[in-house]
Amino acid sequence: MEFFDSHSHLNDEKFDEDRYNLIEQFKKENITRFLTCGYNLEGSKKAIEIAEECDFTYATAGISPNDIPQNEDELWKEIDEIEDLAKNKKVVAIGEIGLDFYWNKENRELQLKAFKKQIEIANKLNLPIVIHTREAVMDTLQVLKENNVINKGVFHCCPLNRELVKEALKLGFYISFSGVVTFKNAKNAEEIINMVPLDRILIETDSPYLAPEPVRGTRNTPINVKFIAGKIAQTRKISIEEVAKQTYENACRLFGLLG
Repeated sequence: MEFFDSHSHLNDEKFDEDRYNLIEQFKKENITRFLTCGYNLEGSKKAIEIAEECDFTYATAGISPNDIPQNEDELWKEIDEIEDLAKNKKVVAIGEIGLDFYWNKENRELQLKAFKKQIEIANKLNLPIVIHTREAVMDTLQVLKENNVINKGVFHCCPLNRELVKEALKLGFYISFSGVVTFKNAKNAEEIINMVPLDRILIETDSPYLAPEPVRGTRNTPINVKFIAGKIAQTRKISIEEVAKQTYENACRLFGLLG
């Protein structure tokens, strides 16, 4: 049984003291592939650095809605650099990108511009996208309907919103479940898990954040992805081995890692 953690942030400073020692443990825990995801320019550079050091990790490059510069000229400069970074052979997606009107409402138009421009880059480089959306479901869907993403992508740490999941699936996107689905107060978790076809589900930790039950409140790591797989298995009444195998294949298919 092997697991693919489709979204982690081993590039976060919380891993600075033990990053590579921790990565050495992953294969012993059956984590045989994982993504280190960019969220700003420096984070994307660090993700690529980690991916180049470790044969079983890959990177994404992008500027998240919570990290875009407030100066538009600076934003375009950084996005140009993201495009250059994304040409690295270890980069398998543009992300995380999207909209967040929970933390940031005052720069709504800039967020929309950055999202659309990075979709353009993904299409130009023939890459999928990794989407962050919070309190911006309808706006995010509208952007995706108006700006076709050739290689589609994934809603990372997907909000447990029926309309979002329904429309995202129609548009051809994958749905990634994080530790949130294990939380006792997670509304709609089991209903949403059952809504998504098995061949469109990914699993992720979003490390170092959102540690799942039964380790909630600790620093999260890709090792904990098994708890998310376990929740999906329990909900779908199938084996964890089947969840691991299917989500692994799904991630490899989406990120062009088959074969």
